[in-house]
Amino acid sequence: MVALGLIMVGTYALIAFEVLHKSLAAMLGAIAAVIAALAFGLFSPPPGSTRPFDHVHEIIGHEVGIIGVLVGTAILVDVASRSGLFHFIAVKIVKRTKGDPQQLFFFITLLAVLFVALLTIAPGTLIVVSLALVVTKSLDLDPKPYIMTIAICANSGALVTLASGVCTLMLATASGLPYMAFFRVTTPMAFISAGIAYLMLKRFYKAQLVSKMTAEEQAEVVAGFDEWALVKDRRIFYRCAVILGLTIVGFALAGKMNVGLDMIAITGGMAALFLSGNDPEDAIKMVKWPVILFFVGLFIIIGAVEATGLLSSLALWIVGLSGGSELATLMLMSVFALLTSGVVDNIPIAATFIPVIRTLGEQGISVDPLWWSLILAANLGGNSTPVGSISSVIALSALEKERKIKIGWGEFLKYGGAILAIQSTVILGYLLLFSTLDLWPVR
Repeated sequence: MVALGLIMVGTYALIAFEVLHKSLAAMLGAIAAVIAALAFGLFSPPPGSTRPFDHVHEIIGHEVGIIGVLVGTAILVDVASRSGLFHFIAVKIVKRTKGDPQQLFFFITLLAVLFVALLTIAPGTLIVVSLALVVTKSLDLDPKPYIMTIAICANSGALVTLASGVCTLMLATASGLPYMAFFRVTTPMAFISAGIAYLMLKRFYKAQLVSKMTAEEQAEVVAGFDEWALVKDRRIFYRCAVILGLTIVGFALAGKMNVGLDMIAITGGMAALFLSGNDPEDAIKMVKWPVILFFVGLFIIIGAVEATGLLSSLALWIVGLSGGSELATLMLMSVFALLTSGVVDNIPIAATFIPVIRTLGEQGISVDPLWWSLILAANLGGNSTPVGSISSVIALSALEKERKIKIGWGEFLKYGGAILAIQSTVILGYLLLFSTLDLWPVR
């Protein structure tokens, strides 16, 4: 327990303090965990095998559905992005602002939530950040408020559906929560939390949300944006729009069709690739392979630590600390996830608690509320620091690279921490309301 626990904590520390790239840290941690687990005899050969090492393949196999969704959606999003679909939607929405900084701030926030909800957090964030940087430069606006709202509100967008965020997808897959139930539990909180962030950031950056141009000059600049500029073939454009829509519907109906989300995602990605005529190699290269490696490493570490019984002991400790109360357990886990997700990264925190919640279920505790609380807390907990979620890393890196403007830890902690404090209070109240009135969806 001590040896594997130290390997896990050490890996998380490397990720939190950015000593190594998180994919490299996770894979090195996985190698160390496997060596230690084999040395201690923790792995047993799976059925049909005589090698204890094959237990590693079994660990990865349990999570292959998540990897399938990540690969399939990455290909679909890349093909649809090349068709000009997302640029078209974004420019259409921006044109409604007529260049007004206040309206632009609202619609950029809305775009961040909607694009992440549809495209998952990494590609959704990247598309909206790219648009925001171009628009603010054209209008001679300070890009900081717009980049901050994307970085923080993208995490709210990850709550809209089961497949909207990597962290959400991982927890939903592990728990088997139904797709449609998200519209009842997490979707309202997605827009509530985004609203909180929008109002607070609008207040914090009030002085920067002004323009040096007249209203007529702003409108003229925005009117000059061409929504069709990146659309090379309108037939492919419309095909991608239909395939994207059908894939989203497929996610909602996957349970009724008795297929996994990975099947829907891969089918959508392959359909887009086949009907677009794009080079398959180019599309496959756009898959975030470092993210895949990060997940594989993380799954192996958690599987090895779980084999020691450490996570089961943690679950029993939580039960003891809460006195066996389901409500106290719910609150305790939520607070812990909210506090730690911004320090380490919300994905390792979520991954660590998956076996813990399963053990709590074996103790007779109702686990569905715990799954919902972890989805909410882990996603929004990343708002407190610039490394707490992938959206913050993408947004702040793009701002520094493209505009040479840096948002430091002090500024992010000041604003992100204040936002998370309010969001945390609302989340805990929200969970308390659902538990007290027994509003949790019945499976």
